[in-house]
Amino acid sequence: MAFAVRPQFDWRLRSRTLALGERTQIMGILNATPDSFSDGGRFLDPSAALTHALQMLDDGADILDLGGESTRPNATPITPVEEQSRVLPILREILAARPDAILSIDTYHAETARLAIEAGAEIVNDVSGFLWDEAMAATCVSLKCGAVLMHTRGRPQQWRSLPALAPTEVVPLVCRELEARADAALAAGIRRDVIVLDPGFGFGKMLDENFPLLTHLDELHSLGFPLLVGLSRKSFLRRALTAKSGTSGLASETWVPTTVANTAAILAGAHILRVHDVRPAREAADLADRILKV
Repeated sequence: MAFAVRPQFDWRLRSRTLALGERTQIMGILNATPDSFSDGGRFLDPSAALTHALQMLDDGADILDLGGESTRPNATPITPVEEQSRVLPILREILAARPDAILSIDTYHAETARLAIEAGAEIVNDVSGFLWDEAMAATCVSLKCGAVLMHTRGRPQQWRSLPALAPTEVVPLVCRELEARADAALAAGIRRDVIVLDPGFGFGKMLDENFPLLTHLDELHSLGFPLLVGLSRKSFLRRALTAKSGTSGLASETWVPTTVANTAAILAGAHILRVHDVRPAREAADLADRILKV
């Protein structure tokens, strides 16, 4: 059985370089929000967020991705000021406790990105691919930080009204639009070696529309950038299991579906996994990495 050859990259961050490809990197999700789809409200309190962040690092997270605004379907947008009030105190607490931790700020607001990077974050993870704030590209150029550009179809308030995609449409659409976002970033002055691309599972792709993207993830290597995937606790995985069994059994509510999907993504060449449950992701990644080395 042959698997995708995972290309290797040196990802240039704000103050260091991270090798990608030899070993899967795990990005732990830390949502300081009251309304995220899976863990809303659990880590809004800075002390709870710090405890969870340290646990994720101890469990094997290489990066922590800190966000203050939910992007679940129909999520209500918040102001950058409110977002900053949620994430900046937590970011500072984490770095005070673990000065060497690599932190990413999950935001599409340029001002939040600037303040977070100036406070010590290394990466801007923009779910809009620099589309929703016209100042973001120039801000990231000046910050000289790592940048994750995600593909999304529309905004969260629009997702449920988007026209359906045929299975054969999904991958060409994502490839074409991600390439456009990367080209725009390069044209704005972003260095090529700071960019990571994320196909945006669930972001404007409804339920089964995500399976062609996972099945053919290796085709995104043609774009020439490292790949980050965020499959953690996605509803299309759980729904596939419940549709098969006709029940909402326990497995569909745990980390098991995510682990299976993450393993498939690694064997297709994913460089970074963005996850809620770090330990099972780290263990699955270590095994999948061993398979890729044979």
